[in-house]
Amino acid sequence: MALYFYPFIIFLLAALYFDAKYQKIPNWLTVSGAVLGLLVHLTLDGMDGLIFSLIGLLAGFIIMLILYVFKAIGAGDVKLFGAIGAFAGIEFTLYGIMYSVIFAGLIGLFILLVSKEFIRRMKGVFYKVFELKLSANKQEVLEDYKKHQVLTFPFMYAVIPGMITTYYYVIL
Repeated sequence: MALYFYPFIIFLLAALYFDAKYQKIPNWLTVSGAVLGLLVHLTLDGMDGLIFSLIGLLAGFIIMLILYVFKAIGAGDVKLFGAIGAFAGIEFTLYGIMYSVIFAGLIGLFILLVSKEFIRRMKGVFYKVFELKLSANKQEVLEDYKKHQVLTFPFMYAVIPGMITTYYYVIL
Protein backbone atom coordinates (compact mmCIF):
# COMPACT_ATOMS: atom_id res chain seq x y z
CA MET A 1 0.00 0.00 0.00
CA ALA A 2 1.38 3.40 -0.99
CA LEU A 3 2.42 5.68 1.86
CA TYR A 4 -0.18 8.34 1.02
CA PHE A 5 -3.05 5.85 1.48
CA TYR A 6 -2.74 5.83 5.29
CA PRO A 7 -3.68 9.52 5.77
CA PHE A 8 -6.21 9.06 2.94
CA ILE A 9 -7.99 6.29 4.88
CA ILE A 10 -8.05 8.43 8.03
CA PHE A 11 -9.46 11.33 5.99
CA LEU A 12 -12.24 9.13 4.54
CA LEU A 13 -13.16 7.75 7.96
CA ALA A 14 -13.36 11.28 9.39
CA ALA A 15 -15.60 12.35 6.48
CA LEU A 16 -17.81 9.30 7.07
CA TYR A 17 -18.14 10.20 10.75
CA PHE A 18 -19.20 13.80 10.07
CA ASP A 19 -21.52 12.94 7.18
CA ALA A 20 -23.24 10.15 9.13
CA LYS A 21 -23.57 12.13 12.36
CA TYR A 22 -24.24 15.68 11.10
CA GLN A 23 -25.17 15.21 7.41
CA LYS A 24 -22.39 17.68 6.64
CA ILE A 25 -18.71 17.34 5.82
CA PRO A 26 -16.92 20.33 7.37
CA ASN A 27 -14.89 22.67 5.18
CA TRP A 28 -11.89 22.42 7.50
CA LEU A 29 -11.78 18.67 6.84
CA THR A 30 -12.05 18.82 3.05
CA VAL A 31 -9.65 21.74 2.71
CA SER A 32 -7.09 20.21 5.04
CA GLY A 33 -7.49 16.89 3.20
CA ALA A 34 -6.81 18.56 -0.14
CA VAL A 35 -3.81 20.46 1.23
CA LEU A 36 -2.43 17.31 2.86
CA GLY A 37 -2.85 15.36 -0.38
CA LEU A 38 -0.99 18.08 -2.31
CA LEU A 39 1.79 18.26 0.29
CA VAL A 40 2.23 14.48 0.49
CA HIS A 41 2.64 14.17 -3.28
CA LEU A 42 4.89 17.23 -3.45
CA THR A 43 7.07 15.76 -0.71
CA LEU A 44 7.20 12.24 -2.14
CA ASP A 45 7.52 13.03 -5.87
CA GLY A 46 8.38 16.72 -6.20
CA MET A 47 6.75 18.75 -8.95
CA ASP A 48 5.52 15.63 -10.76
CA GLY A 49 3.70 14.60 -7.60
CA LEU A 50 2.20 18.07 -7.20
CA ILE A 51 0.94 18.05 -10.79
CA PHE A 52 -0.46 14.52 -10.30
CA SER A 53 -2.27 15.73 -7.19
CA LEU A 54 -3.54 18.99 -8.73
CA ILE A 55 -4.98 17.21 -11.77
CA GLY A 56 -6.75 14.73 -9.49
CA LEU A 57 -8.08 17.55 -7.32
CA LEU A 58 -9.46 19.46 -10.31
CA ALA A 59 -10.99 16.35 -11.90
CA GLY A 60 -12.80 15.31 -8.72
CA PHE A 61 -13.95 18.83 -7.94
CA ILE A 62 -15.20 19.71 -11.43
CA ILE A 63 -17.09 16.46 -12.07
CA MET A 64 -18.80 16.59 -8.70
CA LEU A 65 -19.55 20.30 -9.18
CA ILE A 66 -21.60 19.31 -12.22
CA LEU A 67 -23.59 16.85 -10.07
CA TYR A 68 -24.01 19.59 -7.44
CA VAL A 69 -25.43 22.00 -10.03
CA PHE A 70 -28.12 19.40 -10.79
CA LYS A 71 -28.73 19.02 -7.03
CA ALA A 72 -27.68 15.36 -7.03
CA ILE A 73 -25.16 15.87 -4.19
CA GLY A 74 -24.24 18.42 -1.55
CA ALA A 75 -21.45 20.98 -1.63
CA GLY A 76 -19.42 19.00 0.92
CA ASP A 77 -19.31 16.07 -1.49
CA VAL A 78 -17.85 18.32 -4.19
CA LYS A 79 -15.02 19.39 -1.91
CA LEU A 80 -14.64 15.83 -0.64
CA PHE A 81 -13.90 14.51 -4.12
CA GLY A 82 -11.51 17.38 -4.72
CA ALA A 83 -9.59 16.20 -1.67
CA ILE A 84 -9.86 12.57 -2.79
CA GLY A 85 -8.35 13.62 -6.12
CA ALA A 86 -5.51 15.43 -4.32
CA PHE A 87 -4.71 12.24 -2.42
CA ALA A 88 -5.26 9.61 -5.09
CA GLY A 89 -4.93 11.24 -8.52
CA ILE A 90 -7.22 11.38 -11.52
CA GLU A 91 -7.61 7.68 -12.38
CA PHE A 92 -8.52 6.61 -8.87
CA THR A 93 -10.84 9.60 -8.48
CA LEU A 94 -12.74 8.99 -11.72
CA TYR A 95 -13.26 5.32 -10.89
CA GLY A 96 -14.15 6.30 -7.33
CA ILE A 97 -16.84 8.68 -8.58
CA MET A 98 -18.25 6.02 -10.88
CA TYR A 99 -18.38 3.32 -8.21
CA SER A 100 -19.74 5.73 -5.58
CA VAL A 101 -22.59 6.79 -7.88
CA ILE A 102 -23.39 3.13 -8.62
CA PHE A 103 -23.44 2.31 -4.89
CA ALA A 104 -25.60 5.39 -4.21
CA GLY A 105 -28.14 4.14 -6.76
CA LEU A 106 -28.17 0.68 -5.19
CA ILE A 107 -28.54 2.11 -1.69
CA GLY A 108 -31.37 4.40 -2.84
CA LEU A 109 -33.17 1.51 -4.51
CA PHE A 110 -32.74 -0.66 -1.42
CA ILE A 111 -34.13 2.10 0.82
CA LEU A 112 -37.12 2.55 -1.49
CA LEU A 113 -37.92 -1.16 -1.55
CA VAL A 114 -37.37 -1.84 2.13
CA SER A 115 -39.22 1.20 3.44
CA LYS A 116 -42.30 0.59 1.28
CA GLU A 117 -41.69 4.04 -0.14
CA PHE A 118 -41.65 2.63 -3.65
CA ILE A 119 -45.40 1.99 -3.84
CA ARG A 120 -46.22 5.31 -2.16
CA ARG A 121 -43.94 7.18 -4.52
CA MET A 122 -45.33 5.44 -7.59
CA LYS A 123 -48.84 6.45 -6.52
CA GLY A 124 -47.55 9.98 -6.00
CA VAL A 125 -46.02 10.04 -9.48
CA PHE A 126 -49.29 8.83 -11.00
CA TYR A 127 -51.32 11.51 -9.18
CA LYS A 128 -48.82 14.26 -10.04
CA VAL A 129 -48.86 13.32 -13.73
CA PHE A 130 -52.66 13.49 -13.65
CA GLU A 131 -52.56 16.81 -11.76
CA LEU A 132 -49.98 18.14 -14.22
CA LYS A 133 -52.26 17.38 -17.18
CA LEU A 134 -55.13 19.27 -15.55
CA SER A 135 -53.14 22.18 -14.10
CA ALA A 136 -52.72 25.52 -15.80
CA ASN A 137 -49.55 26.27 -13.80
CA LYS A 138 -47.35 23.26 -14.57
CA GLN A 139 -44.17 24.81 -13.14
CA GLU A 140 -45.78 25.24 -9.71
CA VAL A 141 -46.91 21.59 -9.67
CA LEU A 142 -43.40 20.41 -10.58
CA GLU A 143 -41.75 22.57 -7.91
CA ASP A 144 -44.19 21.31 -5.27
CA TYR A 145 -43.48 17.71 -6.30
CA LYS A 146 -39.70 18.23 -6.06
CA LYS A 147 -40.01 19.65 -2.53
CA HIS A 148 -41.94 16.65 -1.20
CA GLN A 149 -40.30 13.76 -3.07
CA VAL A 150 -36.71 13.88 -1.85
CA LEU A 151 -35.01 10.70 -0.67
CA THR A 152 -31.64 11.37 0.92
CA PHE A 153 -28.94 9.53 2.82
CA PRO A 154 -25.34 10.48 3.61
CA PHE A 155 -23.40 10.09 0.36
CA MET A 156 -20.45 8.75 2.36
CA TYR A 157 -22.45 5.51 2.73
CA ALA A 158 -21.85 5.09 -1.00
CA VAL A 159 -18.38 6.66 -1.11
CA ILE A 160 -16.77 4.19 1.29
CA PRO A 161 -17.76 1.06 -0.69
CA GLY A 162 -16.95 3.02 -3.86
CA MET A 163 -13.43 3.71 -2.60
CA ILE A 164 -12.94 0.10 -1.50
CA THR A 165 -14.09 -1.17 -4.90
CA THR A 166 -11.85 1.34 -6.66
CA TYR A 167 -8.87 0.30 -4.54
CA TYR A 168 -9.53 -3.34 -5.37
CA TYR A 169 -9.83 -2.81 -9.14
CA VAL A 170 -7.38 0.06 -9.72
CA ILE A 171 -4.61 -0.41 -7.15
CA LEU A 172 -4.48 -4.18 -6.54
